[in-house]
Amino acid sequence: MELLQDYLWKAADRDSDRPALVMGDQRVSYGQLEGSTNRLARLLRARGVGHGDRVCVLAPKSPATVAGMLAVLKAQGAYVPIDSASPAPRIARIFASADPRLVLVDPTAAGRIDELIAEGGLAEDTPIGSVSGPVTGDRFETEFAIGDCATESGDPLAWRGSSGDIAHLLFTSGSTGNPKGVIITHANVVAFVDWAVAYFGTRATDRISGHPPLHFDLSTFDIYGTFAAGAELHLVPPSLSVSPHALAGMIRDAELTQWFSVPSVLTYMAKFDAVAQDDFPALERLLWCGEVLPTPVLIHWMRRLGHVRFTNLYGPTEATIASSYYTVPQCPADDTEPVPIGVPCSGEELIVLDEHRAPVPDGEIGDLYITGVGLSPGYWRDDERTAEAFVPDPRAADPAARIYRTGDLARVGSGGLVEFLGRADSQIKSRGYRIELGEIEAALNAIQGVRECAVVGADTGGFEGTTICCAYATLEGVELTPVVLRRKLSAVLPAYMLPARWSSLDLLPKNVNGKIDRKQLRERFEESRLARAGTAP
Repeated sequence: MELLQDYLWKAADRDSDRPALVMGDQRVSYGQLEGSTNRLARLLRARGVGHGDRVCVLAPKSPATVAGMLAVLKAQGAYVPIDSASPAPRIARIFASADPRLVLVDPTAAGRIDELIAEGGLAEDTPIGSVSGPVTGDRFETEFAIGDCATESGDPLAWRGSSGDIAHLLFTSGSTGNPKGVIITHANVVAFVDWAVAYFGTRATDRISGHPPLHFDLSTFDIYGTFAAGAELHLVPPSLSVSPHALAGMIRDAELTQWFSVPSVLTYMAKFDAVAQDDFPALERLLWCGEVLPTPVLIHWMRRLGHVRFTNLYGPTEATIASSYYTVPQCPADDTEPVPIGVPCSGEELIVLDEHRAPVPDGEIGDLYITGVGLSPGYWRDDERTAEAFVPDPRAADPAARIYRTGDLARVGSGGLVEFLGRADSQIKSRGYRIELGEIEAALNAIQGVRECAVVGADTGGFEGTTICCAYATLEGVELTPVVLRRKLSAVLPAYMLPARWSSLDLLPKNVNGKIDRKQLRERFEESRLARAGTAP
């Protein structure tokens, strides 16, 4: 297996009638998906998409959007999934970096495309197509839609490519205010998928959840892990995420055999007691990744679902989906027992080093580095950032050998299990998203009237996990409430990056070096349970 699209055509060849994608009343078989993606790929090639060209995809999760991404691969391009609900300025920065040959949208993106064209964030001559029906905005109309390829052949295309080709770019938060494009190759994804399908025993009769949005790297495993086994992928409508009981109802009614999400979803469902004793009889595996799952929440789930296998996956986007795993052998004895991130997946290596990049003894805390088959080639068109994060392996004779600096603190515990101990910098995980707090600060400092600010991630304990907190001071005579600041930030940042807790101060505390004392601020938020009196509605 070399290319991701190979999973699809092989599954279609085995059983073309088996459902591949399910979302609500929509059911798409492997044969239908193979034919539609081949037809759209031919249309994309006719529109100039070729080897290595980027195609930005602004459309929410749906069978049609998944088909669009696969068609890009079959046209020998690389897709760039973008959250169409993000503010136009952020999307514009991604466009500027990705330099797309073409953009694919659906009707939900029409307003954003109009904004981008009006503000110069998208060139008016950029070809725009639709993964659904024709889309018309105030300033554009799509040049083609999925229906236009009905006359194209649905037979497999001939393509040349190698496993080292770029499959997609995933843009993550950047501390300078500019999102970083992580390069993910076909080989990166195939290595993890092949290991995971074998480890979890995924089979064609599985019914697998597709909860994360398509611009989030966890969805990569949902899609290609499902196709590799010829199983059913049940895309979770975003509307269900606001109701824990609706999510539980979907797991139950669809008889899902595997659930994979960020821990905050599991916390949400536990907090509202959406899971009954011995619920979800068809469920076999429950996986999480993206942040720490609080032990009380894990206990809540394990006590109710004694028949389910629980696995913690760990890994940054730069190492492709996950680099380590830990299947919990039994329900933790108490709420304070930490859950390890475990041992490396096949072909991966987790290394704990000191500040001089020398190995630390087992049991001692150090900086966590990753290397192996999932390691990204680096950041798209950003050699400086790549060199900062992907550093030479001090153990290797080959000067080209690299390790990735995760920014996480860790130690190797008993039995060789790696334990995650938090962030070493200003980056946090919140609701599964990796967030550079510096990007939020950059946006805050751009607001007129803000004199200084600091954004920290505070641990609220129990079910809540890490929360984004902001302390700020204004210029003399200027009044800026948390409500006003939140509204202004929402124009440039996605909702998951908006601070949830606020504290207005006359002066932010400083350390001995005259820098803002973020440690003291974090402690203040935590001690006061995140300054409830200053919480924005």
